[in-house]
Amino acid sequence: MSKDEFQRHLSVSRETIDRLDKYEALITKWNPKINLVASSTLEDIWVRHFLDSAQLASFTPNSGVWLDLGSGGGFPALVIASMLSDTHPEVSFTLVESDSRKAVFLRTVIRELELNAKVLSERIEKIPAQNVNVLSARALDTLEKLVGYAEIHLNQDGIAFFPKGSSHKNELEQARETWSFDVKTIPSITDPTAAIFSIKDIQRAK
Repeated sequence: MSKDEFQRHLSVSRETIDRLDKYEALITKWNPKINLVASSTLEDIWVRHFLDSAQLASFTPNSGVWLDLGSGGGFPALVIASMLSDTHPEVSFTLVESDSRKAVFLRTVIRELELNAKVLSERIEKIPAQNVNVLSARALDTLEKLVGYAEIHLNQDGIAFFPKGSSHKNELEQARETWSFDVKTIPSITDPTAAIFSIKDIQRAK
C-alpha cells in the first residue's frame, strides 16, 4: 500500500523502484542490530522515509556534489541518489555519519545499489569545508545549528534543504537571531504540519 502511494506521488522508473526495494530489504535486515529507523515506521517506510526524502529530488542541480549531514539510515541522500542514478549520473553524494556501524550500512547500500556516493565516517565538526552545491540534513539538529553547518560547507551559489516538523516556524525565528539568509518554505507532501526550508546566501546576522 505504501509503495502504491509513493508511485502515485512520483513518476519514477522501474529501475528506481527496484533499487528502493533492495534498500528496503537492507534496512529491514540491519535495523534490529543498529536501529536505523524507528521500528514502528518500518511498515510505512515507503511514505515515512522514502517519499519524505524523495520530495527533495526535484531540487537537484544538473551536476556537482550533494552533501548530506548526519545521514543515519541514508535519508534523504540515498533515496535521491537512487532516483538520480540514471538521469543525473554526474551528481555525486557525500554522506557524513559518525556512527561507524551506520557508516558500514551506508557503504553497503551504496555498493549494492551501485550509487554515485561516498561516506565520511567523521563528526561533522571535524570535516573540512566541502564547497558543495547542495546540502541537506533530516532530523539532525536545530535549524540554527544546521544553517551554521551550511554556511561552512556550501559554495557561493549553494543551497541547503532542511525538512522540519510542526515547530518549523519557531525554529526559523530562532535561526534568524544568529543568521541572515534567503529562505523559501516548501510544504511537505507527507505531513501537513511540516515544511522544507530552502536556504541560501547565508551570513551571520549583524
